[in-house]
Amino acid sequence: MSDIFKRALLALMALALHAPAQADNYPSKSITIMPLLAAGTGLDITVRLYAEQLSQAFGKPVVVENKPGSAGLAGVAALKAAPADGYTMIVATSAVMAIRPTLLKSAPYDPQKDFIPIALYVKSPFILVVNPELPIRSVPDLIKYVKERPGKLSYSSSGVGGAPHLSSEYMKQRFDIDLAHVPYRNSPQSIADVAAGHVAMAFAEAGASLPLIRDGKLRALAVTSAMRLPTVPELPPFGEAVGAPDFEAVSWHVLLAPAGTPPKVVGKLNAEMKRIMEAPDMRKKIADIGLIPLDIASVDAMRGYIKAEGEKWGNLVRKLGLEGSQ
Repeated sequence: MSDIFKRALLALMALALHAPAQADNYPSKSITIMPLLAAGTGLDITVRLYAEQLSQAFGKPVVVENKPGSAGLAGVAALKAAPADGYTMIVATSAVMAIRPTLLKSAPYDPQKDFIPIALYVKSPFILVVNPELPIRSVPDLIKYVKERPGKLSYSSSGVGGAPHLSSEYMKQRFDIDLAHVPYRNSPQSIADVAAGHVAMAFAEAGASLPLIRDGKLRALAVTSAMRLPTVPELPPFGEAVGAPDFEAVSWHVLLAPAGTPPKVVGKLNAEMKRIMEAPDMRKKIADIGLIPLDIASVDAMRGYIKAEGEKWGNLVRKLGLEGSQ
């Protein structure tokens, strides 16, 4: 046996012996979590809430470092380049994990192969809003009103291929209605033009639309989740309002580690997130910012949900002729 071969064999043996010890001692240094949206968003606020709890539980710093560039791709690239040891994670939305892989000409990541879901912990529903001058006070009213005026009404969104845009198209296809799409550069602009009467309706983010709803400048008809939104419990789920219980069109947030992260580390993080997210005060804080807290599922169950969402939204992207358009 050559010296080179002996050294290589010893190095591999040492690595194999050291890996379980690293997992057992996890964490032994600071952890970095990278939200793929900017500071101040609902996603960012939630991450900072549980990062503090993780830091207290582990006795190590948990640093939040926002990576909003390139529609989330900057953070994805940073995670793929990081060691698979549980010290670097990202927080992605359904846009990154279920929509963009089909929208992009060449997606530089595979949602199923490149990441391990640690915790899929909230759903972010949209609120269906209309201009209050319209004679529409329920979802059935809206569907009837649009059907009687095919192609004459419009909806706004924060951009082509975004979750609000696809949610509206999902509604159009499910209920065979004809609405024109008016894309804007951002959510506040798209919602402001509903309030101004320039467009009829939108699926709006709760945080951006609730102040206008409370001021009477928008009329809210329903939420797009399968359950009610705690901040507006009087609003029915869209599916409930039209007798379609399987209708759901939401964004969601998931904490991800790189593929290859040791199972013991994944299990430890998953258990801590489950404990943190089950606390009543944490659930209330999440609900207060317009999000729906979820029970933390197993890694396999989360993988299954992410795959199903990718198929659902990917199929819609293809039907709309948007595959590879970005």
